[in-house]
Amino acid sequence: MNIKNKNIYPNCQTITRVIEVGGLTKSQIIDKMQRQNIMVNELGKKLFADDNFTTSIETYVLKTVELTVRDLGLLEGGTITEVYRRANQLGLELCPLELGPFMRLRYLDQPEGFLSSQQQNQAPYGSITIATKILTEDDNFPKGFYLRRINDVLWLRGYVCDDHHVWEPSNRFVFVKQ
Repeated sequence: MNIKNKNIYPNCQTITRVIEVGGLTKSQIIDKMQRQNIMVNELGKKLFADDNFTTSIETYVLKTVELTVRDLGLLEGGTITEVYRRANQLGLELCPLELGPFMRLRYLDQPEGFLSSQQQNQAPYGSITIATKILTEDDNFPKGFYLRRINDVLWLRGYVCDDHHVWEPSNRFVFVKQ
């Protein structure tokens, strides 16, 4: 872990959002996303189908912060474990898994992602990964959600990675701000 940058969180440029979460079942969330033409990939559907993905009956509000891996002081990037550990050291918390769909429903003006010259096994350009507790150590099971806009279509996508995958310094994550 390389932490030399003095412009790390909270002394860096971030995007803060206040998002209301909860109050809907998983099927109600899916219905609402379908009505707004939000697409979900197969890995995202797999997360929704898992019994460990629960939703809150009560609504609550979360203050989130979006920043890059570099903003955490990881100038060379880092594994998901390193990213999450560093965020925790800086006072940020992991998001509940249900934040992903609620954030997707609220963040409708996400800029277009870039499709060409995408490197395989890397977070897509323009994507925002929701930092959440990992449900299982199975490398083939989705680790969480990310948001993306592709050809003017909004997506809530699940992703897989193992702990050897290094997230690029420019990759964007969302955490809960304490």
